[in-house]
Amino acid sequence: MQYLSSFCFILGRGSKLMDNAIKAIDKDSPLAGKVQPGDTLVAINSNKILDVLDYKFFAYDTRLELRLRRPDGSEYSLHVTKNEGGDLGLDFESYLMDKPRSCANRCVFCFIDQLPKGMRPTMYFKDDDARLSFLLGNYITLTNLSQREIERIIALHISPINISVHATDPDLRRRLLRSPRAGECMEIMGRFAKAGITMNCQIVCCPGLNDGEALMQSMRDLESLYPQVHSVSIVPVGLTKFREGLYPLTPFTKEHAAETLDMIDAFGAECIRRHGSRIFWCGDELYIKAGREIPPDEFYEEYTQLENGVGMLRLMETEFSSAVKLGGEPDGVPFSIATGVSAAPYFQILLDKAKAEYPEIKGKIYPIVNDFFGHSINVTGLITGGDLIAQLKGRELGERLLISQNMLRRAEMDFLDDVKLEEASAALKVPIYPIEQDGFALFDAMCGQLPELRLPVREENGEQFYRYNQN
Repeated sequence: MQYLSSFCFILGRGSKLMDNAIKAIDKDSPLAGKVQPGDTLVAINSNKILDVLDYKFFAYDTRLELRLRRPDGSEYSLHVTKNEGGDLGLDFESYLMDKPRSCANRCVFCFIDQLPKGMRPTMYFKDDDARLSFLLGNYITLTNLSQREIERIIALHISPINISVHATDPDLRRRLLRSPRAGECMEIMGRFAKAGITMNCQIVCCPGLNDGEALMQSMRDLESLYPQVHSVSIVPVGLTKFREGLYPLTPFTKEHAAETLDMIDAFGAECIRRHGSRIFWCGDELYIKAGREIPPDEFYEEYTQLENGVGMLRLMETEFSSAVKLGGEPDGVPFSIATGVSAAPYFQILLDKAKAEYPEIKGKIYPIVNDFFGHSINVTGLITGGDLIAQLKGRELGERLLISQNMLRRAEMDFLDDVKLEEASAALKVPIYPIEQDGFALFDAMCGQLPELRLPVREENGEQFYRYNQN
C-alpha cells in the first residue's frame, strides 16, 4: 500500500570529491583522532572510492590502507585493523558519496507526476539509483544502467536488488515507462540471475494496460528466473486528483480487483506446487478493493514484500493477537488512533479485541480522508499533516494520539506536506506518538507503554543527512 515505493529509485558516476568529504567520525571508529572532518577519502587498498558501493565493498576486510586528502590538497595514508565487515565509522557529506541518479523514465502511472504544485522541491525529484536499492531497499527500473554499471553490480555481487518490472513484454514496458531502454529489462535480469543475484520485483498494475494476459505473461517470465527472482508484489495503481494532462488511467473496480486476485492467487498456487514458494503476492489494497478477506498468516511465507504493503495488515493482526495473549497492564488513559480509510476497519477489529480482553482500554479510531491527494487515495502512508489537523481538530482525542510511523519521513519527523510532527501536536493539543508497523508496538502503545519520541536536531539549512552507522 505504499504507492510512494513506485517513485523509481541507480549507479551514478562523475562524483565530485566534496561528496567524499568526511562530515563526522564516530567516537568508537578505529579512525577516531586520526582523520578530521573535511578530509576526503580517496582510495582503500589502492582501489579508488567513487561512491558508497566502493566504500562498503572495499572497507570489508580486516586490514586496510586508506589514502585521504586534506582540504589543502595534500594527501596522506593510514593503516587500520578492524573486525571483518565492521564499519569504519565515517559519515560523509553525501550518503551516496555522489549525486543521486535521476530517473530517465516518464512512466504513465508515476506518482510524482500526480503531486500538486507548491510542495518542497525534493518531493519532485525522481531518482532511480541502484545503490539505494541495495542500501535502502528502493526499487529501480534498470533503464539508467550502463554496461559498465551492470558489470560492477555483478562483480561486487550487489544483492538483493529491488526492481520495478511492471511488464516483461519489451514493447509494453517501453510504452508503460516511455523509455527506449525499458525493453532491456528481462535481458539484464537474466544476467543478474546467472550471476546469482537475488531480485525482488514489483508490478504496479494498471487496468487496461498491464493487467489480464499481459500480467499473466509477466508472471510466467519472472517465474522462469526463480529462485533468483525471489518475490514479486503486484499493487494497484494509485491515482490522485492531480492528473490533468496525464495519461488517462482508470482505477480498479471491485469486480476487476476480484478477477485479478483470482488469477494471481491461482498462479501463485501453481508456483507452490512447482517450486515450494508462491513467489507472487498482491498488495493488501487489492484485497480491500475487491472486498476480500486478507489471507492468513501462512499465506505470506517470509513476508518479503512488506514494504510494498503485502501482508502488512495480516502480520499486524498476528502480532497484535500474540501481544494480547502475552498480557499487558493498560494504564486506562484514553487515546485515539488516526489511520487511513482502508486500514481503519482493521484497526477497529484490533481495538475491539484488546477491549474485550482488557475493558480498561479506552480508545477511538479515526479514519482520515485524503483531501490532499484525493479521496481515491486511502492508504495510511499518504496522510498529510494538514488533513490530520483539519479532521481531528476539536475531536475527542484523549491524552495521546497514535499514528503510523510511515506517515512521516523517518529522519525529519515531518509529514508529506512539510507539517512537522511537533506542529501537528501543538495544533491538536495532544501528544502524537508515531508507532512502528508492529502489532506488539501497537498493543504496548494502547496500554501506555509509549516509544521514546526523538525529534530531529535540525541543521541551519533545514536539511538532514543520512548516517551509515545507525545505532
